[in-house]
Order: sequence, then structure tokens, then C-alpha cells
Amino acid sequence: MVNDLITPYLEGLAPNRPVLIAGPTASGKSALALAIARRAGGVVVNADALQVFENWQVLTARPTASEEEVAPHRLYGHVPGDQPYSVGHWLRDLTPLLAGPDRPIIVGGTGLYFTALTEGLADIPLTPPGVRAEGEALLAERGIEAMLAEIDPETRSRIDTRNPARVARAWEVQRTTGRGLAAWQDDTPPPLLPRPDTLPLVLDPDREWLADRIARRFDAMLAQGALDEARRNLPGWSDDLPSAKAIGARELIAHLRGEMSLEAAREAAIIATRQYAKRQRTWFRSRMGAWERVAIPAVS
Repeated sequence: MVNDLITPYLEGLAPNRPVLIAGPTASGKSALALAIARRAGGVVVNADALQVFENWQVLTARPTASEEEVAPHRLYGHVPGDQPYSVGHWLRDLTPLLAGPDRPIIVGGTGLYFTALTEGLADIPLTPPGVRAEGEALLAERGIEAMLAEIDPETRSRIDTRNPARVARAWEVQRTTGRGLAAWQDDTPPPLLPRPDTLPLVLDPDREWLADRIARRFDAMLAQGALDEARRNLPGWSDDLPSAKAIGARELIAHLRGEMSLEAAREAAIIATRQYAKRQRTWFRSRMGAWERVAIPAVS
């Protein structure tokens, strides 16, 4: 299937033209990137916010040793699990790779990384811990509607008002800087890599196919040692760690703590992964409509 998908896009592809591959989790992005690298050359660069952490390899489906033998891979597992890592960090790490001798094949599921790369990123000051704590208290005590009421109308019109993380971020920016997130976005500097200079692909798999693939992939992760990986993370585990957002991590840790059976942890992780994929699809539809859509059929 991979060869059938990529062949139309490789015809006439300039040797130095960057390739961008976005898509929901478990949709086959990495396999597509590797196939392009094998046939057309290039370095595979991670654009997934979870695959940057060194302490989760199996659970975040980072490239295997055999895959890294096919093509060089960059920005995978290079961040300690207790270290914050933002889209700004990623852009700084990516910049020298864009100027390197090899075609970048940038692949991942974090839509914000791609939009920041191709549309630019506003230079918003960091949120002080006190402001973040104030926002967390507001959200816990009065709910998302109270937080939305304090955000300027223009910003409200641009964000996903059902997503607590997005609402909290907008609230923090306004509370910290006195300016709405929308105003900061309007002052965004030029992008590092404008979309027209790339081959931008977004995978759009059949929903039932993806749901089944997510379940099968998580079972494969368990067979490949995901539970042992969770066991190694258990001694220093905290829900507040940046790397704790790895899908399935909380569920496997809960199992190791005796809080749920392995089967219950498996089911909860699969459900969480499917919900994550749904959120990714929403982002791609709303923010990346100009990208080349690559449909993946139910039968493959």
C-alpha cells in the first residue's frame, strides 16, 4: 500500500524539496516517510511532541534500530522525560536540519508543530508558574466557561472552546501579557519553511480501519515490552512530568500500582488513543485544509 500511496507524489519531486507528512496516530506516517527516504533520499525528522522523550520508546512508537539503518532519523528521544519541551524548542532544534545537505522528511502527528513551521510562531513570553497555578485553580473551581469569559472575543473565535488545554493556554497568555492570543498571532513573524516550498501531505485513513489498527498496534506494543518500559518509569513517575502525556503511560502505570487489571489498562489506553486520533483529525481539518490529502482506504 505504501508504494501505491507515494508513487504519484515522487514523480517530478525535486531532490531538495522538503516533504511534510502529518496524520493521526497509527495511520502509517512513519512507514510512508521511510519509503520516501528509501526511494528519493532524505533524513526523517520527528514532528511528534511525544516521540521527543527518551524514556518512552515502545509506547510512543519511535523508530526501531532496523528503521534507522534505512535512513537517518533526527529529533527522536533526545529530551529527558522530566524536561519541558515546547514548539519553540522544536523549531530551534529543527532549524539546523533545514539548512543541512539532506532533504528533510518531517513526519508526525503534532499539528501545532507543522503550523508553526509553515505559518510562523508568535514570540509569546513564557507563562509564570504563579499564573499557571491561578489558571488551574480557576478551571477546577469554576469550569471552562468562567475561563472563557475572561478571554477576549477575537481569541475565543479562533480557539477550540471545548478543549480545556487550548482555553487555558489562551487565558494564560492574556493574564501574563495583557494581550489576547489572537493579537500575538497576528504579529507572528515569517515561517521557517513556507508550505508552498514543501510537499505537504496529510494522511486521512478510514475511521474503522484506524480504530482497528490502533488496537492492534497497542497489543503489539505490549508484546514488544511496553509494560517493562512502564515498569522502568515507575520509580520516578509523576502525572506532572512532561513525558507523562505519552498515550497509554498513565494506564500502564496504574496497572503496575495495582489500581486496574492489565486488560482494563489495555482497553483504557486504546480508548484514549482513539480519542487522541479524533482530536488530531479535527486539527488537520481546521488548520491544514490546503495540504495534499492522502486517503487510506478501509482495505489495505
